[in-house]
Amino acid sequence: MGKYRVCVYAISKNEEKFAENWMQSASEADLVIVLDTGSTDQTVPILKKLGAQVSQQIISPWRFDEARNRSLDLVPEDVDICVCVDLDERFEPGWRDKLEAVWQPDTRRARYRYTWSFNPDGSEGCVFWIDKIHARKGFHWEHPVHEVLVPSDSAPYHTIDADGIQLNHYPDPQKSRGQYLPLLELAVKEKPDDDRNMHYLGREYMYRGEWDKCIDTLLRHLSMPQAVWKDERCASMRFLARAYLEKGDLEQARGWYHKSIAEAPYLREPYMDFAMMLYRQQDWYGVLYLTGCALRIAERPRTYICDAASWGSLPYDLASLGYYYTGDYKRALDMVNKALEYAPNDSRLLANRELIKLACS
Repeated sequence: MGKYRVCVYAISKNEEKFAENWMQSASEADLVIVLDTGSTDQTVPILKKLGAQVSQQIISPWRFDEARNRSLDLVPEDVDICVCVDLDERFEPGWRDKLEAVWQPDTRRARYRYTWSFNPDGSEGCVFWIDKIHARKGFHWEHPVHEVLVPSDSAPYHTIDADGIQLNHYPDPQKSRGQYLPLLELAVKEKPDDDRNMHYLGREYMYRGEWDKCIDTLLRHLSMPQAVWKDERCASMRFLARAYLEKGDLEQARGWYHKSIAEAPYLREPYMDFAMMLYRQQDWYGVLYLTGCALRIAERPRTYICDAASWGSLPYDLASLGYYYTGDYKRALDMVNKALEYAPNDSRLLANRELIKLACS
């Protein structure tokens, strides 16, 4: 028994492929509570067999915030720490001890490291910090999709960084994102002044290739007085550039890439997006300048505004091409070797290295 009573809680639907490993990860808690929202597979029997307390409710119309709030309602009042974890997520062992080592009686929330995606070779892809560990009282979930945990009152509270806790995400590639767009449109309709939802809606239109809607929505996001977080503003600008690029408007795309860099010059992502555009145009000096700027940013930010490619082999890969095509073969070789440290089995990079070696000889 630890210093605090800890409960893992979750929502589930047809997660039988994850249930056993998830329960093993969650087993460090004192109790595990799951709200199942309509599984037709073996999710519920597996969870119950392994010790979870499972309730079943159908939520119609579907909203993620409603489901999470109902799952939180199932957590007993005497729990000290609530840990919200989806079934396709798993903590690395020892997370509870690390949490209790830093949690204090006045703590109400904890941030911890989250690997949202992995590369095909198993290395980390998109990594940022999240804060879904919280005190039992004083919080609820908001928004139909991309829901967030928010305090139920305006009282100040203490959040700690739980260094050493690692949560990994192993999503099911077969699961559809089809419900995201209507739920995001609903979220914006419900709260038209919420800048975060506006950004997410514009991003969703981008994912779907609806370029005009993407542009209109992201311009609305940037015009909102409350849209002041530079990281997210930078992302909207990058996505605008991408949309204009897809529409063939290179001048607008270039302009928005410049604006995105000016908005958040401390992030790698805008430099790398712009570098990719110049790579396609074979502007090698531009590629070298932008990849050089990106690589001078050595520390991965804790924000979710983080693209895996910008922190993998890509900056070194593009730089190697830039040096090769401008005649600096030694630096090209150095850079392709650095790229291969991140992607050692990449056949294209291996072939590039052989070509560059020949140029060096």
